[in-house]
Amino acid sequence: MYLVNSKRSKACSRRFGSVFDVDQLSGQISQLEVQMARPDFWQDSEGAQRISRRLGDLQADLELWRSIEKKATQYLDLPEDSLENFRAEIEDFIAGFQQARIRLFLSGKHDLGNALVYIYAGAGGDDAQDWARMLLRMYQRYAQIKDFEVSLIEKSENDQGGIKSALLEVKAPLAYGLLKGESGVHRLVRLSPFSAKQLRHTSFALVEVMPQVSAKSVIIDPKDLKIETFRSSGPGGQNMQKTESAVRITHLPTGLTAEVQSERSQLQNKERALSVLASRLTRLLELQKAKEFSELKTSLGPGGIEWGSQIRSYVLHPYKSVKDHRTELESHDPEAVLDGQIDVFIEAELMHD
Repeated sequence: MYLVNSKRSKACSRRFGSVFDVDQLSGQISQLEVQMARPDFWQDSEGAQRISRRLGDLQADLELWRSIEKKATQYLDLPEDSLENFRAEIEDFIAGFQQARIRLFLSGKHDLGNALVYIYAGAGGDDAQDWARMLLRMYQRYAQIKDFEVSLIEKSENDQGGIKSALLEVKAPLAYGLLKGESGVHRLVRLSPFSAKQLRHTSFALVEVMPQVSAKSVIIDPKDLKIETFRSSGPGGQNMQKTESAVRITHLPTGLTAEVQSERSQLQNKERALSVLASRLTRLLELQKAKEFSELKTSLGPGGIEWGSQIRSYVLHPYKSVKDHRTELESHDPEAVLDGQIDVFIEAELMHD
């Protein structure tokens, strides 16, 4: 448990001053209020709504920062010999402070919205597909711990219970902002449960995180789409449907695809696939640079998910460790990490950027 002391509290106060610029927030609010006061402000209804939402967000942030500053001052003014009596309250305050601080790093256009999380197994057969299954569970557990709404939209399984690919929908404020840093190749080192000799094996899987957007929010020329239908099935060809309700949509200019077979009807699968494709295109626009997109497409292709491109390594043998190669942050409790306790890695990546 965090032990409160005056030196730690004063250090927290100094960090507060450097993290939260209340005057800057107030200035931004004033500028937007001036824009909204113009007679022609509502002539561009879409732009006006965007500015109005931005103003509301800034006003909420300002209220939050002022509340935090007021409480910090109250705690710092307490006599040192009475701090122990307020330990629980101050610990709750510091936890809230850290969460508010993280929000400052989420300023992207889609950071406050929902997320789609794609997981793909790399080359390596059963081991890689079992690793993809473990990652799927890790993100499901993370969402449950955070009390986020999480749904499994799509899953392609093998006969051993592993997955070739899966798609998660995570609904919560800040979901995309928090999870977007998980995009990349994840590497696992362990004794293979599929090897009779229990040999050490390295597996790779790709995680792709996208903002969830509606199909209507992205302008897509129907001529640029290739729409295919097929019969959906479970692992090993089980549960084969008699109708071709599954849908795969390819965006021809970019080669991006979206495949959905989880809904009951072809129309529902098509609508869902269009929404997923819109999210992937939105993510592409965020990358902006053609080089970055080329690298992403390569990593999605055969042989692209491999050694040297990983963002994080999970080692279960011969020692236990999880290391993020971008921030150098390391944990020696991989079981906890794989059970969804990844906040420390997510926060470190946000602040690292």
